[in-house]
Amino acid sequence: QGVLGLIDRAAAQAFATALLAPLTEYGSRADLVESLRAYLESNGHWDAAAQRLGVHRHTLRYRMRRVAELLGRDLDDPGVRAELWLALEAVRRG
Repeated sequence: QGVLGLIDRAAAQAFATALLAPLTEYGSRADLVESLRAYLESNGHWDAAAQRLGVHRHTLRYRMRRVAELLGRDLDDPGVRAELWLALEAVRRG
């Protein structure tokens, strides 16, 4: 369960929707959300995340710059990464 088990499911979904909205509203760029997930699951290791996605690490770096710009957040901040991880997990759990 973890932390998400302590949070009301509807509240977690609302949080995730609001936080990730700039990415999901950015046209049909689902690759930004998938790239963010791979980046976070790889603990910020560019090569591992790029390999997981089957893209070049420079492509992943571009995508993460775009994610940071769209969200207006610093992906180097551990608190930001934690919030994004929780949002992505809330979306996954539906």
